[in-house]
Amino acid sequence: MGIEAEQGTRHEADSVLHSWCVPAQWDAPTVVGGQGAWLHLADGRRVLDFSSLAECSHLGHQHPALVAAIQAQAAQLCFVTNQWGAQVRAELAEALLDAAGFAGGRVFFTLGGADANENAVKIARLASGLPQGAVITRDRSYHGASFLGMALSGDTRTQAFVDAAALHVHHVPPPYAYRCPFGSDTPAACGEAAAQAVAQRIDALGPERVAAVLVEPNAGTNGIVPPDSYWPALRRATRERGTWLIADEVMSGFGRCGHWFAWQKHGAEHAPDLITCAKGLTGAALPLGAVIVSAAVYERIARQPLMAGLTYCGHPLCCAAGLAALRTYRDEGLIDRSRRLGAAMFTRLQALQRRHTVIGDVRGGDGLFAVLDLVADRASRAPLAPWPQMPAALSALLRDALAEGLSFAARGHLLILAPPLVIAEAELDQALDRLDALLARHFPS
Repeated sequence: MGIEAEQGTRHEADSVLHSWCVPAQWDAPTVVGGQGAWLHLADGRRVLDFSSLAECSHLGHQHPALVAAIQAQAAQLCFVTNQWGAQVRAELAEALLDAAGFAGGRVFFTLGGADANENAVKIARLASGLPQGAVITRDRSYHGASFLGMALSGDTRTQAFVDAAALHVHHVPPPYAYRCPFGSDTPAACGEAAAQAVAQRIDALGPERVAAVLVEPNAGTNGIVPPDSYWPALRRATRERGTWLIADEVMSGFGRCGHWFAWQKHGAEHAPDLITCAKGLTGAALPLGAVIVSAAVYERIARQPLMAGLTYCGHPLCCAAGLAALRTYRDEGLIDRSRRLGAAMFTRLQALQRRHTVIGDVRGGDGLFAVLDLVADRASRAPLAPWPQMPAALSALLRDALAEGLSFAARGHLLILAPPLVIAEAELDQALDRLDALLARHFPS
């Protein structure tokens, strides 16, 4: 079986065009199964997944509740378009509205995060009466790799492929407190300055021309975790100007940051107008995204044609996985567990920072999500390599970790830690012990 599977690996390299890589250089093991936080490889090895793959497998791998729900739904109804009703779709929409606290709102289902963000913009433009209204997003953000997704993103990897201004998208500097683009002395001041930058851009464009502001409230592969001052100030600024606020919770939702949605840390009075989500929505068992629309937005569009649609939006199989995932987060207490284990992980990472001078900053800790910002010099905060280049020593650390049965995520000079919410506490400690040794090996003081 191992030989056949490894032959399959070679065949895949010869036939599949993989994402976010140099295609001719793709070379990865074949995964044949998994359990909990572990991936099972074709060669018989097990790998502890400390990134939830693409920060999406919140419930680990092959969670029995998800498998059972998909099997039961497949036996009853695999598919019907959303021109027809499906009970499981209605149940999932109600569960999402309840989790968000969006009584009287509606849910528009998509296939993933990029099209959730695209449709959120479309809905916000419809609700504002501005079919081509301006949308304000941030530099060093990521909202998808479709054409509008690339325009919305402030991502150096994709900027050459799209003219954001032609799609009426405008970018402002991010609340990157460790290297604050506003020169602020404190995280709180940086967060407030970043929110003020959004307000100033709305004012410069004219509030009557701006349809929405779209931002990530917390976790993202850009490694920027906004200071606590940012979101409340941003919500006040957009509300005062009558601008819809869209929270991109594709990565930060469903317990990743210690709440159903990361913005909830700041209280219901700072709720956005629309929420986009995907990834943890189904624990990545099946592809599904959603736009959760507040009652105020829905009231603006309820009697207008909504020119949006996907053949598979609200696919019953995917909705069954989503409903099972939400019930599992609730029944297993995983939201609170993420908050508790995330705080413990953050404390351990701060201890690593004291031992390893290469760690310039530790961010996150609201849930099982944290970022290590690796620096060449702590005093100047100079990164190990210019963004978004990955330092050779970090690439070597990742290779050694995988050889030792541990998988991390990294981007540029950032090491991103986002284990499944179901990871055992002993596994969490084991991974952090190994990380300590790997840092000592590859970045000796």
